[in-house]
Amino acid sequence: MQLTLTRNPIDVLLDGIMLMALTLETALRNALADAIDTEINTGAGTATLQFETSGDVEVATINLQNPAFGAAAAGVITLAGVPLSDSSATGGTVAQFSIYDRDSTKQLEGTVATSGADINITSTVIAATEVVQLTSLTLTVPAS
Repeated sequence: MQLTLTRNPIDVLLDGIMLMALTLETALRNALADAIDTEINTGAGTATLQFETSGDVEVATINLQNPAFGAAAAGVITLAGVPLSDSSATGGTVAQFSIYDRDSTKQLEGTVATSGADINITSTVIAATEVVQLTSLTLTVPAS
């Protein structure tokens, strides 16, 4: 499973001011990717990745490692400790995922489907107590 940031992170940093033909150097891409991991690792509890319905209702929760991701390389951070799993899913139809920091503050979210989403899974319908396993996840800060 791969999650790629599709919006240029510099847009966010500059509060929507669009700069044309902007390319981020690898050192900056790594720093931005590592900053995402730092935010996820903030707090005293356990960072989580939650699979959720379209109404933000939790379907399955996977506890993340601390740190959640390894050090960035070429603007990419890779989830640590995989495979990770939830053996007691509450069940439901998954439409999105959210990553929460160690203080349970949502840091990012993305789409979930059987294809063409940020996270692709074999079935979006998860039964109660079904084991949900996350085998890989990367976050990418693009060069442009």
